[in-house]
Amino acid sequence: MNILLLGAGGFFGAIARYIISTYGNKTFPYGTLTVNLLGSFLLGIAVAIELSTVYNVLFATGFLGAFTTFSTMQIEALKLFDDKKRFKATAYLILTFSAGTLAAALGYMLVIF
Repeated sequence: MNILLLGAGGFFGAIARYIISTYGNKTFPYGTLTVNLLGSFLLGIAVAIELSTVYNVLFATGFLGAFTTFSTMQIEALKLFDDKKRFKATAYLILTFSAGTLAAALGYMLVIF
């Protein structure tokens, strides 16, 4: 049963990521940044709520696991570096990691306080 829930969550998470990631400026990966920050925020909420195993597999692992993307972020940063856009690449990486951590903390604190 957990495998089906994981697959269903992943199916919808991947579709949501694709839809959001296709929007944005071609000179900066706003779509990937958006899904990663939103995913971090939602995961913070999910952790604070302490979802049951069923909902944890469906939403936190399935949906959010497919919705967020570490590998795409890395490739986009490498492309920016390769295009001699070092400042944008560095800003993208710093923004993703720092804002992602803050987004997760904000989602978590929103629930527990």
